[in-house]
Amino acid sequence: MKVYTGANIRNVALVGHSGSGKTQLAAAMLFDAGSVTRLGLVDDGTTVTDFDEEEIERKHTLASSLAFAEWDKVKINLIDTPGIANFMSDTRAAMRVADTAVLVVDAVAGVEVQTEKVWSIAEELELPLLVVLNRLDRERASLDRSLTSLREVCGREVIPIQLPIGEEQSFTGVVDLVSMKAINFSANGNGNPSESEIPENMTDAVNSARELLIEMVAEADDALMERFFEAGTLTQSELEQGLRTAVVNRRMFPLVCSSAAANIGVHPVLDTIKAYLPSPNEHPLPAIGFESGEPVTYDVGDDAPATAFVWKTIADPFAGRINLFRVASGTLASDTSVYNINRETTERLGSLAVLQGKTQTTVDEIKCGDLGAVAKLKETQTADTLAPKGSLHSFAAIKFSEPVLSYAIEPKNRGDEEKIGGAVHRLEEEDPTIRYARDQQTGQLLLSGQGQLHIEVTVAKLKRRFGVEVNLNLPRIPYRETVTAATEAHGRHKKQSGGHGQFGDCRIRVRPLARGEDFKFVDDIHGGSIPRGFIPAVEKGIQEARVKGYLTGYPMVDFEVSLYDGQFHAVDSNEMSFKMAGRLAFRDAMARAKPTILEPVMDVEIRAPSDFAGDLMGDLNSRRGRIGGMETRGTSTIIKAQVPMAEMLTYEQQLTSSTSARGSYHMEFSHYEEVPAHLQTKVIAKIKAERGEEQDEESD
Repeated sequence: MKVYTGANIRNVALVGHSGSGKTQLAAAMLFDAGSVTRLGLVDDGTTVTDFDEEEIERKHTLASSLAFAEWDKVKINLIDTPGIANFMSDTRAAMRVADTAVLVVDAVAGVEVQTEKVWSIAEELELPLLVVLNRLDRERASLDRSLTSLREVCGREVIPIQLPIGEEQSFTGVVDLVSMKAINFSANGNGNPSESEIPENMTDAVNSARELLIEMVAEADDALMERFFEAGTLTQSELEQGLRTAVVNRRMFPLVCSSAAANIGVHPVLDTIKAYLPSPNEHPLPAIGFESGEPVTYDVGDDAPATAFVWKTIADPFAGRINLFRVASGTLASDTSVYNINRETTERLGSLAVLQGKTQTTVDEIKCGDLGAVAKLKETQTADTLAPKGSLHSFAAIKFSEPVLSYAIEPKNRGDEEKIGGAVHRLEEEDPTIRYARDQQTGQLLLSGQGQLHIEVTVAKLKRRFGVEVNLNLPRIPYRETVTAATEAHGRHKKQSGGHGQFGDCRIRVRPLARGEDFKFVDDIHGGSIPRGFIPAVEKGIQEARVKGYLTGYPMVDFEVSLYDGQFHAVDSNEMSFKMAGRLAFRDAMARAKPTILEPVMDVEIRAPSDFAGDLMGDLNSRRGRIGGMETRGTSTIIKAQVPMAEMLTYEQQLTSSTSARGSYHMEFSHYEEVPAHLQTKVIAKIKAERGEEQDEESD
């Protein structure tokens, strides 16, 4: 395969809301470029970039994948990304190594929730943007309506450089406002364009749109603005060069028109990518000084020291770990050694490859700006920097989302627990947003992720890739107990069974502490009623007792114990006796300290179309939530609230149903607070029932 240099490479991430047509657009691009011999279809499961069994079955992209199209002496690397909220971290990683975000928008739906999300990521990463208005052949498709919604989110910088010829089922081509040519496509889906004169009924609209385009291009450059004021227009070359400069500098976001499924307008999309989008040389990966942590510049030439950034890892049960990377500078060659700055270890590169979906093509070298893959590196993981030893910079990390939902998992087959751990660990390398750990409070093995779909897909991967089957259950809530009243208590342990006996006696005071202060033990012994050597044993006994709680078996927190008096026996007293006395004193205190149950409360942030805001707030109130604020962003509303964890276990399903999958949420632990009095009895009964079932299982 031909080796491409940075100037002749375009790295684009296809981003947008699920169902907007990203994967279908990639399929049409590959077909038009001659990379494949037939037009793949999402509905048939024949696209290059959706090759995983789960993706084919669900007809949705669930993980970013690579493909490339060789177009007019330029290599266009296509990164097809998920448009589902659960997998947005994978999309973010792909956008980190892209030079442009190609935002695919459904011409019927316009801007949707994930459209706004990826736009905000592009803005944060300072990525140039090309808008592809797709599915223009569908009923109720509208350029005007879609453009209005786009400008509400992205600003007036969204400017059409094409207008559609025909509407809905009559959509047959586009008018290019730069070349002022009509480009038509046949209904057979071969994608071949034919040029013609602009239809007469479009003359006024085309002229008006071109004038706006020229004005926006001129506005983006001071020299061109001066020329525009002098001449009243721009020359063709000034327009073309000015448009490219404006796009590269994020002063304009051009919009083009297509129907990927019908293969209409895809040929001009490829032309637009080549002509107006930046090369990797113009958009180097952001780097930071290894010691300073501050942004730094570096040489991106082919002859510079070879550096690369790993943006994704694939866990292959046969090939092992496959790392996907972008060469940031120099040339990376097969059968050479590189240094992993993050792991402080040297790695031996075997065969390098470029990816066409799941197909790997071996290459000898990959030059600056290009994307590639390498298998079987021992230590290298996602977000690592590969560089010569002693390099003074690395590449900025990827922001991965923290898990928002956990399920308890158990093996379907006894004895598979260790097997589960090994398989999940492999998937954690592939997906840094997965967490797998034993909850120290409940004893359950928890699989945590970005949502129910994310966890379901992870479980499906466990079965299909590693032959591990598990059951999913809702996790137990990690409740706590505390006291609400101050009291005094007495604990005496006395035992006589021949020879030396056991004797320990202690008196304690118990009082509540503020939330979050956990536990405090105070030695208030005066006069030697308890020898100094036995006081730690009393504390140990109380500590052991509080861990097991009083009402439910959950730990007791946020209280203070003062040891103020006691008795000892010169012969029979020992550490064990006083530890037992401490336990008994704790139990005695709990009978009068009015113990209560605490529940975890979560900070919740919900993002959904504004039309749903009222219903969502009503639902949160029904879940004992407290609304903390509301903020409008474009067509979306962000609701912040605090809600008990127990009320959020099944929230994702409700949110998906009530917003037609257009809502997303994030939550993280905030604090513990007391369970309302009218729910205490129910909570205690439920916990005891669960623990009773667990004991029954253990006895079996």
